[in-house]
Amino acid sequence: MTALHWKLVIDAADPHAQAAFWAEALGYRVEDNSALVERVLSAGQAPESATVVVDGRRAWRDLIAVRHPDDPVDEPTGMGMGRRLLFQRVPEPKTVKNRLHIDVHAAPGERAVETARLERLGARVIRQVSAAGGEWTVMSDPEGNEFCVQ
Repeated sequence: MTALHWKLVIDAADPHAQAAFWAEALGYRVEDNSALVERVLSAGQAPESATVVVDGRRAWRDLIAVRHPDDPVDEPTGMGMGRRLLFQRVPEPKTVKNRLHIDVHAAPGERAVETARLERLGARVIRQVSAAGGEWTVMSDPEGNEFCVQ
């Protein structure tokens, strides 16, 4: 059986900024959970203080996901039903190397162009790697999480 619905959860100081970066970086969409948020608020199941308004839509302050644009969406909640990254607010800063990271695959011969695009979005180059298995660029996202561009 193939997994259809999954999410990678990433700790963040600013979940909405991280979601915006990764949506642009990967060509994903920031989920619109505003209908769900409004329903939960109207039912008195969460306080207003648990929400923020981002791009004119109400969202959870401490959680936001991005999803692959081709995957199905649960319309009542706005949640993707496929490949997702969920950013959750945590109080502590990142302190050590990631144990898990994302590899972004550029088109053949376009690694430098992709690296420059990601830098414009707020990523930073950590180092260039040239090894027997190939070449890639190690970068960090705006909160310091490492990822590679191949």
